[in-house]
Amino acid sequence: MITMHVNIENTDTTPVLIVGGSLVGLSAAVFLSWQGVPVVVVDKHHGSSPHPRAIGFTTRTIEHFRQVGIAVPTSTQGMKPPRRARVESLAGNWLEEYPWTPGGGGAYGAEQSPVHAAAITQDRLEPLLRDRAIELGAELRLGTELLGLTPDEHGVTAVLRRRDDDHEYTLRAQYVVAADGGDSGVRTALGIERHGVGPLSVQRSILFRAPLEEYLRHGVVQFEIEQPDLRAFLTTYGDGRWVLMLSDDVERDADQQIEVVRRAIGRTDMPVELVTTGRWDLKALIADSFSAGRIFLAGDAAHQLPPNRGGFGANTGIDDAHNLAWKLAAVLSGKSDARLLDTYDAERRPVADLRHDQLFARADYKAYLPGAQSDTPALEDSAIELGQLYRSTAILGADPSLPAAARPDEWNGQPGTRAPHVWITVDGHERSTLDLIRHDWVLLSRDAQWRSAANEVANELGIEVVFEQIGTEVGIADPATLEQSYGIGPTGATLIRPDGYVAWRIPSAPGDPAHELANALSTVAAAPRARTS
Repeated sequence: MITMHVNIENTDTTPVLIVGGSLVGLSAAVFLSWQGVPVVVVDKHHGSSPHPRAIGFTTRTIEHFRQVGIAVPTSTQGMKPPRRARVESLAGNWLEEYPWTPGGGGAYGAEQSPVHAAAITQDRLEPLLRDRAIELGAELRLGTELLGLTPDEHGVTAVLRRRDDDHEYTLRAQYVVAADGGDSGVRTALGIERHGVGPLSVQRSILFRAPLEEYLRHGVVQFEIEQPDLRAFLTTYGDGRWVLMLSDDVERDADQQIEVVRRAIGRTDMPVELVTTGRWDLKALIADSFSAGRIFLAGDAAHQLPPNRGGFGANTGIDDAHNLAWKLAAVLSGKSDARLLDTYDAERRPVADLRHDQLFARADYKAYLPGAQSDTPALEDSAIELGQLYRSTAILGADPSLPAAARPDEWNGQPGTRAPHVWITVDGHERSTLDLIRHDWVLLSRDAQWRSAANEVANELGIEVVFEQIGTEVGIADPATLEQSYGIGPTGATLIRPDGYVAWRIPSAPGDPAHELANALSTVAAAPRARTS
């Protein structure tokens, strides 16, 4: 793919080409367009898969969508994680209920956020993303296939084909985001290898409709079916659709599909309407690099993480796109040097490795390990979703002794961690500190002298810094709450990146705040203009 060269006149151009128009590709299109970056999205399909696929979207994912103006419908699940039971069948003996997270606690860190996780199917979320991307100016070229990429020092030339009429043409992009799935042709062509436990099994899925609401009255929505000659997983999508997952890789005709569904239900008198079927490989593999020059891998192209109770797969990919979007925007606008893009791999690949290892520290996948058990202690979901730590040149002061992840209540605003949620008041309305983070860098402090420092540094470096003085225009019930959450004193300040991560903090004001802020920002933002004084 990478070595193909085609000479066609009138080549289109775009700052960013996104290969793959599914969940992660569409998220990347929204995040980039919201940052003002024109993008073209190509996907060989004309719309979403008929299979609902992913359903659980975590607190952090909903925070991302909230930031860019996407309102995800609330679910009846609310802040509580879905419940799972081991059963002979829905109508048969219920053997035991499993705790969702190790130790049975956790609610995705909902108490540490202004939002909470949502249960919406991927085929219903993708149209929301598609509409928002178009509204923000993204160009979606569905039914368009990538034939090849030719990277060079100044950009990447893509060869594309419209599947409806086989018309081939070229598109010139400054950067490419490859969100083309676990079998990524872009990753393969780049020669990027992968590591991890590897292939686990081949799964067959049967999507169907049946009137099974009576079996949901106890609040359990996921069922592990255990019969002498049937092991399967059954769950509802909450909209009348159910899916039965089988790991025997057996091809079944329609009658056989209905038969095995009824066995899982435990009743032969139940009407079953077949919707669709699927076959897919269950793998746990992480790319050895998430980028090569001007091409970046995201989602399953970068990491295949099989479905689990923490929703690591899809949510990790959306997090990739959110991390990369502001960095591409900063570089394309000239506010940051291209070296800022090196921090994408430095920050996101360790997260993918952590989540890979966490999969096998949990009951769902321990059986796939070659040894008796994982040496990795299982973390709570809130630690994995809201408490991951970034280390890169875009962070100053991420102490090497700090853990890779911890519960959000165990952090207090250390550089490299997500900015803590604290309730505040803006224009008489209750808001979260996360609502202060929009397109630009944000400086938080109670001390007014940081305002002039922020203005001076913004003018000097050409990087917008929004100063928010806590206790004046931004009200707070108890200023000590902010100081405790962010680890600063009354005169200290914290610098937050456009993706909501703390880049730098100083506990108390130095003699020359502008000098200290300029030095910090020029480093973490990879500013092309160095401080002159």
